[in-house]
Amino acid sequence: MTIMTELQPKLLLERLEEKVGRMIQQIGGRCPHTAGKESGIYDNTSSDWWTSGFWPGLLWIMYDVTGKEQFKDAAWDWDANIETWFEKESQELHHDVGFQFLSTAVLKYKITADRDGLRRGIKAANYLAGRFNPAGNFIRAWNGDKYGWAIIDCMMNISLLFWASEVTQDPRYRHIAVRHADTAIQYGVREDGSVNHIISFDPQSGAFIEAFGGQGDAADSGWSRGTAWGLYGFANTYRHTGDVRFLNTAKKIAHFFIAALPNDFVPYWDFRLSSFAGEPRDSSAGAIAASGLIELAALVPGKEQWMYMQAAERILLSLTNNYGTWDQPDHQAILLGATGHKPAGAAIDVSLIYGDYYYVEALAKLSGWKHRIY
Repeated sequence: MTIMTELQPKLLLERLEEKVGRMIQQIGGRCPHTAGKESGIYDNTSSDWWTSGFWPGLLWIMYDVTGKEQFKDAAWDWDANIETWFEKESQELHHDVGFQFLSTAVLKYKITADRDGLRRGIKAANYLAGRFNPAGNFIRAWNGDKYGWAIIDCMMNISLLFWASEVTQDPRYRHIAVRHADTAIQYGVREDGSVNHIISFDPQSGAFIEAFGGQGDAADSGWSRGTAWGLYGFANTYRHTGDVRFLNTAKKIAHFFIAALPNDFVPYWDFRLSSFAGEPRDSSAGAIAASGLIELAALVPGKEQWMYMQAAERILLSLTNNYGTWDQPDHQAILLGATGHKPAGAAIDVSLIYGDYYYVEALAKLSGWKHRIY
């Protein structure tokens, strides 16, 4: 691919039409999560895994912007597939049902008015609402015995609750989402705009206990993907509520993220490391933040918009030129250079399906795509 000196979203979507069409044939019926840097082959995870909605979500966006039936056909059955896990034994359905059903059932309903998509989206929202701890005003993260844990990632999932309130006219979903966001502001976001990944509460009293590093380098570090989740999630929450506290929080996190970017605008996996020598990047964090920055730019006054849009476009341009697989037709992913869980030694310098998803989502927004799933 020719190196771009400026971002050209519509041209890139044309190239993605060919690329994603090839991915459909390459991936087949698999549920992709990680593709190795050398092999370029996406794995096949269980469809109850938290990332199972991103591949069909990418396909739904491509269908919405192109009108090509091949994308709709490949995406159509995924929400039904994931729904089956509500009736089976699974430890992987948890707070991330938002990620799984917003990009499948909800988007399917918005684009096609499919009633089963509506039903499944509301079913997932009911499940997410059931994880709310009213003593601590938070949505519980994960399963197992960590009953008092909440994480910054869930700021993205609460959009499922805002959507459910909108389509059902039941304010209870919205109340839960706002209370969780209030708690995330208080305990998940630091004064400088950096974020905590995991925050822990006493599940009985709701009292705050401590913050953990989680997938970041340390409890006081700056995990870049968590920062991107917070940026995007609080922007969404402001769009749904109009409460300026959430807008100001999104802006504060965005300022930290932008200021911490290296020269090529693609973040390292953590913004606070003792040394960056030899440390991997996380292209997925860059893609998520870029899409969130585009969202934020649409929510602020005109004179403020340029800063967020410029940052988003610079990130996307670097991802396109330096991390894309355009010249590797056998590679099944779109972006290289992602990091999943560095402290656990998992998915380092690979491709991740959610990096691909948010890259496509951001370019679609810049090209006029209007169907927001968050």
